[in-house]
Amino acid sequence: MNGTIWSKAYHIAMFVWYTFLFTILLLVNPDDLPDGLFLYGGPWKYLTFLNLVLQMVFFGFAVVVDLQHLFVKGKELKRLNLYKDLLYSVMAFPVGAFVVAIFWIIFTYDRELVYPNSIDELFPPWLNHSMHTIVLPLLLLESLLQPHAYPKRKNGLAILGLISVAYVSWVCWIYFAVGIWVYPLLGKLSPLGLAALFSVSVGLVISLFLLGEVLNSYVWGK
Repeated sequence: MNGTIWSKAYHIAMFVWYTFLFTILLLVNPDDLPDGLFLYGGPWKYLTFLNLVLQMVFFGFAVVVDLQHLFVKGKELKRLNLYKDLLYSVMAFPVGAFVVAIFWIIFTYDRELVYPNSIDELFPPWLNHSMHTIVLPLLLLESLLQPHAYPKRKNGLAILGLISVAYVSWVCWIYFAVGIWVYPLLGKLSPLGLAALFSVSVGLVISLFLLGEVLNSYVWGK
C-alpha cells in the first residue's frame, strides 16, 4: 500500500516538474536565441525538448491511470495500465536514457558539437542538467517504485524502430528545408558518416530498451 501511495505522489510531482520545464522552454523568446540556433521547427526539432514532452505526457498519463483506480475496475483498468506501461517501456525510458547518454558522450568530446558555449547565456546550468542529466535518475526511480509490463520484445523493438526512423526523417527534412543541420555535429560528417551515426544511435536506443527490460525483471521478477 505504501509503495502505491509513493508511486502516485511521485507521478504527480514529476508531471508538475516536467510541465514546469516544458513551459520555460516553450516561452523562450525567439529573438533571444544565440548563434547556432535557428527558428525553423522551433524547439520541436530538438530531441531534448521532445523528450521533455514525452516525460510530461507519460507522467501525466500515469496520474490519470492512478486516479482511474478509484473509478474503473476490471478489463478497462487493465487496458489503461498496459497503455501506460507501453508508453514507459518503449518510449519514456529508452528515449530519456538515450538523450542523457548521447548528450554527455558528445559534450565530453566537444561541447560545441552539441551544446555551444553561447547557449549558456540562455539556459543556465541548472536547466541544462534538468534537461540532460537528472532525467535518467528520475526514470530509474520510477522503475524502482513501480513494476512495468513490457510488451513482446519484437513488438517493442518494432515500435521503437518506427519512432527512431520518424525522428531521423524529421531531422533530415529540416536540413533539406533550410540547409542547416539541427545539430552541428551532423554538418561535419560525410553521408557515410551520417549513416553510421544514425545506425549507432538506433542501436544505442534499442540497447537501452533492453536494459530497461532487464532492470524491470531484476527488480520485480517476471
